[in-house]
Amino acid sequence: MTFAVLDLLRLDNGERWIDAATDVQRSDAVAVLDELPTYHWWGRARGWSKTTDLAAILLEVLLHAPAGSRSYAFGADRDQAALLPDALAGFIFRGGKLLAEVFDVQAWKIIVRVTGATLEAMAADQHGAWGLRPHFVVVDELGQWPETRGARRLFEAITSAMPKTSGKLVIATTASDPAHWSARVREHALEDDLWRVSETHGPPPWMDPALVEEQRRRLPESSFRRLFENVWVSGEDRLVAEEDLAACVTLDGPLDPAPGRRYVIGVDVGLKHDATVAAICHLEAGVVTLDRISVWKGSRLLPVKLVDVEEWLARAANEFNAEILIDPWQAAALVERLRRRSVRIDEYPFSAQSIGRIASTLYLLLRDRALRLPDDEDLLDELRNVRLRETSPGVLRLDHDSGRHDDRAIALALAAHRLVERGEPRGSWGVFVDRSTIPGLVELGAGLSLSDDW
Repeated sequence: MTFAVLDLLRLDNGERWIDAATDVQRSDAVAVLDELPTYHWWGRARGWSKTTDLAAILLEVLLHAPAGSRSYAFGADRDQAALLPDALAGFIFRGGKLLAEVFDVQAWKIIVRVTGATLEAMAADQHGAWGLRPHFVVVDELGQWPETRGARRLFEAITSAMPKTSGKLVIATTASDPAHWSARVREHALEDDLWRVSETHGPPPWMDPALVEEQRRRLPESSFRRLFENVWVSGEDRLVAEEDLAACVTLDGPLDPAPGRRYVIGVDVGLKHDATVAAICHLEAGVVTLDRISVWKGSRLLPVKLVDVEEWLARAANEFNAEILIDPWQAAALVERLRRRSVRIDEYPFSAQSIGRIASTLYLLLRDRALRLPDDEDLLDELRNVRLRETSPGVLRLDHDSGRHDDRAIALALAAHRLVERGEPRGSWGVFVDRSTIPGLVELGAGLSLSDDW
């Protein structure tokens, strides 16, 4: 196939791009420049010429773009966004007078002089994307975009604008953490007929193997696998691996109470920034089941109404004959009112040690797939993004990234820990199973170096 511009572009070593490109690079370029498919996902490891290849393709796209059309290139931040215009300018400069007469190079824009078709580079933290009518969009390193609401909304603005003009979209990224929201975009791309997915694993053939091995020795395993092998893998401090979490999703929805089971309701109270969450669980054959979960969300202007929480907890405790476990901070009055209503309630004050205990229990239940969860996307998204931090030697805690929450995880962990701690009743005589029979929990002392007081 012959191209008007692509055949002319030269790399900084003087070699023609089309000659230096591997089969993967050429096939990806041809596929993007063909009429179909509409959307493209490139998954490539670090050093695989993503930005350079996108720049080469964009020059070809701009030359054939409709007069006055607008194309856009988005990067994770302003520095990342600047890489594409720089790569474009490099190709134009090396192309000499011929390309210089065709393209006008500006700081953040490339303009085709005759038609006025433009490419503008933007960053993920910029605003004003909702009015765009894009002819062509490139999203560079989506897996490295911030976890902020603003970045997600920008991506929604970009992608929802594509049908306006029947525009084309290319996402080029190195693998990230499976908990990152870009992983859901990739999953969609793998399943949707309008997408073409091209992924390579491992470093490019021109990269020095000795330098790659130095990176393997220096980087955390998860970072190396993402960057140099293009594998979507969780960080070492994640609460749960993606495959373990998926294996725990075995419920279709909330469960009704059953006789003979011992239920515990874990409650995490938040009024404004954080939500209030109640999780009802039971333990059976060494597996904790999340029977029901309820969430109350508040704001600075409209905090959670604890009277609504009280009514729900009173009904649930009666329906499930359940004990409630709660941190009394922010909830002292709620605890007192429930006690006056003869609801069984136990206080679990949060401290470094107590949070460490519930964190360890939840971690091991997930790791050993001894937890049954509903297919609740909000719950699963939160669990994917919770981290397990060691605040001091042998003391762990649940934590989360900026802009994220862990309220559901804490409520679940409270109920699960109390059930595991006390064991499960067997039959009408109330015989209890020792906690050491539950998979993985016997490792707490050796594996996590926690105290034995739990």
